[in-house]
Amino acid sequence: MRVIAIDGPAGSGKSTVARLLADRLGLEYLDTGAMYRGVTFAAIRRGIDPADPAPVAHLAKVVEMEVTDSSVRVDGVDASIEIRGPEVSRAVSVVAANPGVRDELVRRQREWAYKRDGGVMEGRDIGTVVFPDAVLKVYLTARPEVRAERRTAEATGLDYATVAADIARRDAFDQGRDVSPARAADDSVEVDTSDLTLDEIVEEIADMLAEKHLDG
Repeated sequence: MRVIAIDGPAGSGKSTVARLLADRLGLEYLDTGAMYRGVTFAAIRRGIDPADPAPVAHLAKVVEMEVTDSSVRVDGVDASIEIRGPEVSRAVSVVAANPGVRDELVRRQREWAYKRDGGVMEGRDIGTVVFPDAVLKVYLTARPEVRAERRTAEATGLDYATVAADIARRDAFDQGRDVSPARAADDSVEVDTSDLTLDEIVEEIADMLAEKHLDG
């Protein structure tokens, strides 16, 4: 099984890079962050407090969720836009820190990869927790102001200052949580994407794979 792990914080470019890399390699792609957002969306939609551990952990086990490279469906509803909105964005960190949620979604993520004999997977703990034996682990990063500018361009109705503050808050929360804190794996390769084009980033990762004789 060939899993390529792309980890990194918000705004580092991991989603776009992982999708383009998967296309180049002829592999399927999974945005694991969208899964945590999907559970958060489901909790809000059902009137469950995202910070209430037990009911949210149970919800993660029963929610129907389909994540593809173009859409996210939650309980049969297309939530592709809503999961990126401010309400979900404010609550997703506490959901992602829920041990029961993480256990269930890691199980689903591993199942996804086993069914496909691998793939390009991106998130915050792919190389450290989900697939520590991934054939290649890349940790993307970028300067804080660059990350905030990217997210502001993607967001609807949010200004730069709000987005920058949200990113800083989530970085601190994700890196400080007890369960699967967001960090680079010891054997990952760090790539600063601040001043690179998407093509340059994908090419650099593809070269890493070529060196490992794994891109054929």
